[in-house]
Amino acid sequence: MAAQHTALGLRSRIPNALTIARLFAIPAYAALILECSRGLSWPAAIVFGVAGLTDQVDGFLARRWNVESAFGKVADPLADRLLIDVAVVLLCHAGRLPWAALLIPARDIFVVGMTPIALRRGYRFEVNRVGKLATWLLYLSLGLVMVVPHGSWPLWIFWTGLALALVSLGMYVLKARTETARPAAGGAGESAN
Repeated sequence: MAAQHTALGLRSRIPNALTIARLFAIPAYAALILECSRGLSWPAAIVFGVAGLTDQVDGFLARRWNVESAFGKVADPLADRLLIDVAVVLLCHAGRLPWAALLIPARDIFVVGMTPIALRRGYRFEVNRVGKLATWLLYLSLGLVMVVPHGSWPLWIFWTGLALALVSLGMYVLKARTETARPAAGGAGESAN
């Protein structure tokens, strides 16, 4: 019984440990990409890719083992956004991405700033499938941008990810507006426009 309890305690920590590891990978990634020439770096791409994979693994394990935590629900998407945002900023600085790519960190700053306000008004934050797909396309494209010296095809994947990220933002805004308008309507069934 004690061994089973210990195993469950260890299991409950693994998803959050992976999220924390992803956060710690960000400075390592940044150091590698800043040391390279023109934003081309296999080592940086590998660190970025492995950190990105932990996003899928931590969520899968938390759901499978039924050990989702309040920390994980906040830290996991934050770690994803920070990793992607740092990559976008540094790859723009290196000239590997156009400056319009900074719409990604701008979107994320907006979401991070507005989420606490919406939560206080009753919004239930849940990652939508479009946002998850956008995140994976951004991970893929950014990793490719770091290793493909010529060719614009990784950028097409990036622009698709950016477009989906903006669609996802629109979906979050509409969901928040609907959920936060309900209490203001006083239960009368009217929309608070």
